[in-house]
Amino acid sequence: MAATAPNLEDVTSVDLLSELLRRFKCSSKPDKRLILIGPPGSGKGTQSPLIKEEYCLCHLATGDMLRAAVAAKTPLGVKAKEAMDKGELVSDDLVVGIIDEAVKKPSCQKGFILDGFPRTVVQAQKLDEMLQKQGVKIDKVLNFAVDDAILEERITGRWMHPSSGRSYHTKFAPPKVPGTDDVTGEPLIQRKDDTAAVLKSRLEAFHKQTEPVINYYAKKNVVANLHAEKPPKEVSAEVEKVLSS
Repeated sequence: MAATAPNLEDVTSVDLLSELLRRFKCSSKPDKRLILIGPPGSGKGTQSPLIKEEYCLCHLATGDMLRAAVAAKTPLGVKAKEAMDKGELVSDDLVVGIIDEAVKKPSCQKGFILDGFPRTVVQAQKLDEMLQKQGVKIDKVLNFAVDDAILEERITGRWMHPSSGRSYHTKFAPPKVPGTDDVTGEPLIQRKDDTAAVLKSRLEAFHKQTEPVINYYAKKNVVANLHAEKPPKEVSAEVEKVLSS
């Protein structure tokens, strides 16, 4: 069953007005359909909410969307659940179908940011075919390019305080006392994914999978290579420059 829209009478005036103001501000923004590509630790997660806010786009993370479609029991969600229950991968057509449904929502009216998809050239082609039917196309592919050695330093230095989610970095944001949380004095942990060995295999898979996708979009002249090793503010300025051109 589809989720019912909230009764507007129950929404506070402040919320209604702020949403109206947001939509008014958004109405003058150009439409943007973006793909973000970058290895783990490249800063996509930092830039994505800023781009979303600035250009009034919706953020489409395919993993979250699949889970939402399954939970909402949409026709495509039911099919996706059948595949998952059998231990199979969800087909490209199903994922593209779920993206197709999502981009028709009012929150995606000005465009979207796709994160984590497409991962293969076949997925990119299917996505392009679907968008073509809607009379639109991908405007820009933001490639968060960072040298693997820099990523290793960024990621393997990350430590976190599990109960609060506070994060530290041995080089860039060290705790006052090594290995302990500044606030509680409790020990910090390192995520299993943040070790050099895990990172190496993730980066190998990333390069093997996504380089053909970047080449596919480069032929369409829509790829912008960002210097993602720079500090976040400089990357944001670069993104702004790319998207305003």
